[in-house]
Amino acid sequence: MRGYDWRMYTIRRESLSTFVPIRHCDYHVRQWGTPTAGQPPLLMVHGWMDVGASFQFVVDAMAQDRWILAPDWRGYGLTRSAKTDNYWFPDYLADLDALIDHFSPNEPIDLVGHSMGGNVVMHYAGVRSDRLRRLVNLEGFGMAKTRPESAPKRLNQWLVELRSQRSGAMALSSYADRQGVMQRLMKNNRRLTEDKADWLSHHWGYQADDGRWHIRGDSAHKVVNAQLSRLEEVLALYQNIQVPTLFVEAEDCSLDQWWNGKFKLDEFHERLDHVRGIQRIKIADTGHMLHHDQPEAVARAIEAHLAS
Repeated sequence: MRGYDWRMYTIRRESLSTFVPIRHCDYHVRQWGTPTAGQPPLLMVHGWMDVGASFQFVVDAMAQDRWILAPDWRGYGLTRSAKTDNYWFPDYLADLDALIDHFSPNEPIDLVGHSMGGNVVMHYAGVRSDRLRRLVNLEGFGMAKTRPESAPKRLNQWLVELRSQRSGAMALSSYADRQGVMQRLMKNNRRLTEDKADWLSHHWGYQADDGRWHIRGDSAHKVVNAQLSRLEEVLALYQNIQVPTLFVEAEDCSLDQWWNGKFKLDEFHERLDHVRGIQRIKIADTGHMLHHDQPEAVARAIEAHLAS
């Protein structure tokens, strides 16, 4: 880090924090703007180990003022949920459905998801297209293809990691000060500027009673999924998406880094071929956190698709 003389990012649009009872959770939902007659709400859902505030830069870059909602998923941010030792992917779909029921019970919404959130919204659209008007997936690739014979190994790994979680061996790292959180954010994303890292650190982390800074995420999210990701089921969901869909891809591919050749970008593109009429764009000078890297370009892409 280059010293501590930077200025914190200055937001253009203020948000309001609200809490909504959703499926035995006290869901924290960040809201920008207010409901407008004739205009659907825009719901934006974040990825793994992130928070709803992560969309602030994109919201600030949007040309149009509108009602935007960004929840913290269960086990993240300020959402308060019952203690658990692991998380189940279908719960995100059920939480999303309940959130839409709460904020727009009678009208379809516009939906954006990043990374894990992008995977959630694609699955949701394959089940509930009638609840959506437009869909945007930001770098939500899903999981590598698995084989049924991998089930014993996967379940064993799940049990081993549950034991590790109970013992505290999977605890998330903590930091001596907020600058440590900033350094972590900038290490994860080499394009993240200091002013944005400074602003994000207040939302991504907090100072606990021990004086150290901790991540606003539950370490139980690190426990592997017990169920295998079945490609046939994913493709069935993709084929059932009946809402205009945009996939936004970063210039730098992160799949090779994550999967070591087990899941390649071409393979994911083949999956997208099963989504009728899908549009695809790539945004230059971006990595996986493209909504931080080039929020203006991401905002333009989203708004163009929603207006199409």
